[in-house]
This record gives sequence, C-alpha cells and structure tokens, in this order.
Amino acid sequence: MASSLFMASSLKIFSLVMVLGSFSTQAEARAFFVFGDSLVDNGNNNYLATTARADAPPYGIDYAPTHRPTGRFSNGYNIPDFISQAIGSEPTLPYLSPQLTGQRILNGANFASAGIGILNDTGVQFQLYDLGARRVLVTGTGPLGCVPAELALRGGANGQCSTELQRAANLFNPQLIQMIKGLNQQLGSDIFVAVNTQQTHYDFISHPGAFGNITIYT
Repeated sequence: MASSLFMASSLKIFSLVMVLGSFSTQAEARAFFVFGDSLVDNGNNNYLATTARADAPPYGIDYAPTHRPTGRFSNGYNIPDFISQAIGSEPTLPYLSPQLTGQRILNGANFASAGIGILNDTGVQFQLYDLGARRVLVTGTGPLGCVPAELALRGGANGQCSTELQRAANLFNPQLIQMIKGLNQQLGSDIFVAVNTQQTHYDFISHPGAFGNITIYT
C-alpha cells in the first residue's frame, strides 16, 4: 500500500482531534469523528468560500479508485482514511457533504477544515468525554519550520528549517503531553492519547522505505 504525504506547502499544521465514541451498549458500536485542519480535512473546504482548497491536480492522484482530487490535502489517503480502514468503517464524510444524511451520521463525520488553525475555545474538545467519546487522539504540531512554504520564506541559506517555528513546536508539544496526562489522571483512564506528529514526520524523512512508495509534492 502506498503511503501518502500531506501537501501543506502553504498552510501551517496545527493540532487535530480524532474521536472514537460509543453511542450504544454494544461494545462494537463505534462512531468516528474528526476535528482539525488540512491534515485531516476530507473535503469540507470544497463547500466553503476559501482559498485553502485541494480540488485540483495533483491532489488525489493516488486516491483509489478514481485518482481524482477529493478535497483531501494529500496525493492519496489521509490519516482518518487509514484509521477508518483499521476499524473496518467507511471513510468519514465531510459534515458539509449532502451525502451525510440519516443514519450515516451515527457512523461518524469529518468536521476538519484546512487552514482553520487554533482557536481560543479549542479546549472545548476535552469535554468530548462527557458526550460519550472513549478514545480521543490528539496530535501535537509537526515540524512547522520544515513546511515547504516556511522553508522558502524563513528557512536558512542551506535549506535548514525555520529556527523560530521549530522552537515554538518544541515548546508546545511537551506541554500538550503534560496536559493530556493530567486529564487522564482526572478521568482515571487513558481516554486522551497524544500523537507525536513531529516524530512521525521525521520518521518519514529518515526511513522513507519503511512506509512504501511515498510521493512528495510541494
């Protein structure tokens, strides 16, 4: 299976939340909800008046079976797609999609929108436990200073990543992990899971062969 790298050449990458919740007494009944930005947008921005769009080639060229742009900021599948496959579910539909009707909403939905950034009220995501969420994946920031647009604008003369943005990410991620640990201690269970996006990106760069055929677009 070919892996996909995200084409966030003009967007900063911020935290995202992916939620697996149980909405019935049956253990196997799970819904999958996604909140975040371009890393996990499955096409919401196709329905919005925004310049942050992924509805033209080369986006989607590895997306089976159509090989056409889907609104995902990727050449193929994105993170929610792989999670949906792992739990045996259909890919999450954008919440703005006209196809998301009736019982389909009970299977989950994708509320992500590219370029959304972090809002002052982002902390409301941690109330999801009260709404039935029992596994919440929370990512930190990726290597912000290494995004192609930032390399072009603020990178070093020899292609080094932006020092300022890298420092910001290095300050943010450890504090996010500590906050999540504190929440889990209050709840008495590992409900919230910190995902090390920065290390994942470095793994792609350092050991690309371990992830199949990777296509990079900038």
